[in-house]
Amino acid sequence: MRILDLGAAAHRPVEANGSVGFSIGAIGITAETHLVTVTLRPGGVVGRHPAAGRQLLVVLSGDASVSGSNGDPVGIGPGEAAVWEPNELHETRTTSGLVALVIEGDLDLGRPGHHVDPGDV
Repeated sequence: MRILDLGAAAHRPVEANGSVGFSIGAIGITAETHLVTVTLRPGGVVGRHPAAGRQLLVVLSGDASVSGSNGDPVGIGPGEAAVWEPNELHETRTTSGLVALVIEGDLDLGRPGHHVDPGDV
């Protein structure tokens, strides 16, 4: 077993798509899936862009205002997640700051408490 310190991952700033106060730190990357931590400083934004694959943003701390293809913002907090489908335009904003885990790639996602087996979709 290993214990990962998510705060210790080397982060790099991202300014693409009009992003402000956004940094990303890779934890695990394969050809199919990216597992990263993201931080947004207070007032920060991850600018609107298309998801490269199915994307799951899990809020660890702080607040997030997330929007998908329709652009309507929805507030989420710790213990909640947003899911975007491949190529879906999306954006994330925060007022107080945000630390989140993002998993992007070939993911099978079920409802909370629902076990997803191959062939269960």
